[in-house]
Amino acid sequence: MTLPGGWPGETFVPAGPGHPPPMHTVAQLIGGVWGAGGDGGEFVVHDPSDSSPVTSAPVATADEVGKAVDAARGVAAQWAATPAAQRAAALHAAADAVEAAADELARVTTAEMGKPLGDARGGVEAGVGTLRQYAELAPLRGGRTLLGEPAAIDYLMPQPRGVVAAITPWNDPVAVSCGLLGAALVTGNVVLYKPSERTPATGWLLARALDQALPPGVLSLLTGGPEVGAALAAQEVDVVAHVGSTATGRAIAAAAARTGAKLLLENGGSDPLVVDGDVDPGWAAAQAALGSFANAGQICVAVERIYVHRDVAEDFVDALVERAATLRVGPGLEPGTELGPLVDRRHRDRVHGQVTAAVAEGARLRAGGTLPDGPGAFYPATVVSDCRHEMALVREETFGPVAPVVVVDSFSEGLRCAADSPYGLAATVLTGSMSHAQRACRELPVGTVKVNAVFGGAPGGAAHPRRASGQGYGYGPELLDEFSATKMVHVAPPGGGHW
Repeated sequence: MTLPGGWPGETFVPAGPGHPPPMHTVAQLIGGVWGAGGDGGEFVVHDPSDSSPVTSAPVATADEVGKAVDAARGVAAQWAATPAAQRAAALHAAADAVEAAADELARVTTAEMGKPLGDARGGVEAGVGTLRQYAELAPLRGGRTLLGEPAAIDYLMPQPRGVVAAITPWNDPVAVSCGLLGAALVTGNVVLYKPSERTPATGWLLARALDQALPPGVLSLLTGGPEVGAALAAQEVDVVAHVGSTATGRAIAAAAARTGAKLLLENGGSDPLVVDGDVDPGWAAAQAALGSFANAGQICVAVERIYVHRDVAEDFVDALVERAATLRVGPGLEPGTELGPLVDRRHRDRVHGQVTAAVAEGARLRAGGTLPDGPGAFYPATVVSDCRHEMALVREETFGPVAPVVVVDSFSEGLRCAADSPYGLAATVLTGSMSHAQRACRELPVGTVKVNAVFGGAPGGAAHPRRASGQGYGYGPELLDEFSATKMVHVAPPGGGHW
């Protein structure tokens, strides 16, 4: 049935005896028209805590993707010509709409990908804050003038790039999407938004909130799997912005090389934590647990590998094991849940495979590491000690609630191992030495270095991921520049004389 006053596509399967929980039926938005397309069939998303169906969404065809790009081109010039203050006001109104829908957005996020409801609410709040930040910053931006010939005028003028394809992930779908969409829209670009196939209803709810405040056609929503993202990246768009896996990022980069689109990529990572020999091991273990187990390890900058100084290693591991054992596991909508399920069983099997391979190679399982009985994609907080730097569990991205521990004999060895990675997203060091902290900031080849805190930082921080972890600014005021093209203008008086 359709609820009175509902948005296009807002249909639900009634709950009750013999019926599954309410299911959202997603509609696409193409060229200002809700419900457009859908000829490619549909797919269903299941709750990772109990496998019940929660979302039905259409699969965009290649033809629908092409039509969406054409429609975006048709309104791009008008939106680009809209005064910056007016675009900023629209983004403020969009933030209000997202804030009004915060509870539903959080609940749908939890239903689709499993994170505890409080964490999902935090992601929505972060997204609203990001929208407001860009709405405040955008009108203050401008070009700069140059000193050239006395009678001439020289200046640099920022302009929108045009059509942006934004392909976003499932692990923090609202916060990440608000960053990319907000920065792209407020700088005068039109956006084709493709949320992850694991969180399509979250993307749909976000898009319908944003669409309330925007002119028709400025934002389009396309849903589907990797084939839809590939079709979108292959189109003649001006920017492709992607947050997700390294493999997908590389495929997008190859497509952009053929079209000439600008790339913004935040790909995977295997972020290290270096624990110095002069810190309290219990405090360090609490930081490690937070970094490894928050959102079931499904965070781009989660702690994926730990290098702990031998002097504190034994007490550190004991405290980390104790922390892992106390986490309350359960469905994300259940009050008190600290560790929800992984996004699906396929991902859980991959995480478990890395753990069992490490144990087969000589690592020691200290906590977790077993597949629980029952429904869902749950996996316990897992601590694996006696790891070696060359193990796949240490070298590759795991994206699960797993803390592999490598014991090192010095801070220098820990720093060297931390730097030895194909990834370069973020890193954390826990140390009481200012000189060690400064060394880490200088020497670690990553976009973000955190000292004595696995998470946190002032609003507006921006970083360049490195190596396989991506390219371009992902957040902060600098993201506004990424979505802008700078034009050099030289105006000379006619006939070489004077005005």
